[in-house]
Amino acid sequence: MQAHALAVEGALQFTPRVFPDERGLFISPFQEEAFTEAHGAPLFHVAQTNHSMSRRGVVRGIHYTVTPPGTAKYVYCARGSALDIVVDIRVGSPTFGRWDSVLMDQRDHRATYLPVGVGHAFVALEDDTVMSYMLSESYVPANELSLSVLDPALGLPVTVDTEPVLSERDRAAVTFAEAHRQGLLPDYARCQEIERALAPDTAATTVPAEA
Repeated sequence: MQAHALAVEGALQFTPRVFPDERGLFISPFQEEAFTEAHGAPLFHVAQTNHSMSRRGVVRGIHYTVTPPGTAKYVYCARGSALDIVVDIRVGSPTFGRWDSVLMDQRDHRATYLPVGVGHAFVALEDDTVMSYMLSESYVPANELSLSVLDPALGLPVTVDTEPVLSERDRAAVTFAEAHRQGLLPDYARCQEIERALAPDTAATTVPAEA
């Protein structure tokens, strides 16, 4: 599995090896050794997994979790194709206001890691696109916020051949600047503290060597 850093500090892209044969193919979208080497710590304890299906032209996001508690995510496209977008909305981050995107499809089977406090969005590029997530925290509706994915100040690549399909919540979301003015954005230093605390305590599971 190959890994490289995205333009948003702490966000990572992973590309697994694909093993095709006459039956179909086999891949491993998440591999602990590769993740730990790229991230510097093992993956968080998974509190919840999510699965969404979207038709072509659906745009979801920009979503983020109030921090604390904050939520880290590991995301891949299990079916179809999507443009996955990560946005740095952490006040004080060295990449504050930047975004990056990853094409997720059934050829390269890429995945992304989104650290605590960053915003997430994606554009479904074909019908029946399935996105799968591993989350560090259980979903609590009151903790979930949204920024306008169509905010011209951000200039996200959400254009599709048809009118973007958004939920009422996402269509009514505030702009990045307005959320900043209202103090709704996560603090980078606090996000980093929570991120470090997510690393599993490997020492507790280490088997001592025989005397």
